[in-house]
Amino acid sequence: MNEPIFELKNVSYSYLGRFQALKAINIKIFAGEKIALIGANGTGKSTILNLLDGLLFPDKGEAFAYGRKLSENVFADEEFSQFFRSSVGFVFQNPDVQLFCPTVEEDIVFGPLQLGVPKEVIKERLAKLSEFLEIKELLDRSPHQLSLGEKRKAAIASVLSMDTEVILLDEPTAGLDPHTSRHIVDMIIEASSKGKTVITATHDLHIVAEIADTVHVFDKTKSIIRSGTPEQILSDNKFLTANNLLHIHSHKHNGKVHSHPHTHLDHHTD
Repeated sequence: MNEPIFELKNVSYSYLGRFQALKAINIKIFAGEKIALIGANGTGKSTILNLLDGLLFPDKGEAFAYGRKLSENVFADEEFSQFFRSSVGFVFQNPDVQLFCPTVEEDIVFGPLQLGVPKEVIKERLAKLSEFLEIKELLDRSPHQLSLGEKRKAAIASVLSMDTEVILLDEPTAGLDPHTSRHIVDMIIEASSKGKTVITATHDLHIVAEIADTVHVFDKTKSIIRSGTPEQILSDNKFLTANNLLHIHSHKHNGKVHSHPHTHLDHHTD
């Protein structure tokens, strides 16, 4: 049987030791899976991505990646740290966290250069990504001059350029127009078709069916309360409404009150 890439065993985490962000999380993630993490604001989705990326470590329980228990000490092992950082890419919710070079092109090539990827390969990746994400005209521009959608595509390109085995995405379509969101969904689908493991935290229920085979739902207790296929989760309006992922909007038409469910599309960091 294949071993999971990631495994969280009874993991809990609190910020500053006081503000609980995750409680008793148990999850296994295998190579090639497409996972969506959904839940209302503040239920822990961003925190779990930070744990999977080795940026935070559990207060209770154990987190494993590639068979190694994640801790500050394990990242002191230069060989494992290099392997992990070349295997796991993280697209943060705020693209300004990732864009720090003078130009977009320099940001995109920074990661693979640090990993020692041959310059010819980097050039090919840059050309392909800039065409696929429609950012050719942005390559010479400074990231701080870009719109949110342009920044997000540049940040995604900077992670994809490293060609990591795992891609973590935190609210990748938050606040974006439909055209840009479509590009990002297509990117997730293409990455998955190449065998990448893609884990996406999102409020946007409209994209879940395309970007995930398995959905984990977080609730206000900071726990995973339900897991299933997108069809199983998204077809249960009562469950989604109870967990603040769907609300009922009422309006009058021809003197009658009509009610329609709507997904919550406001986006904030968990």
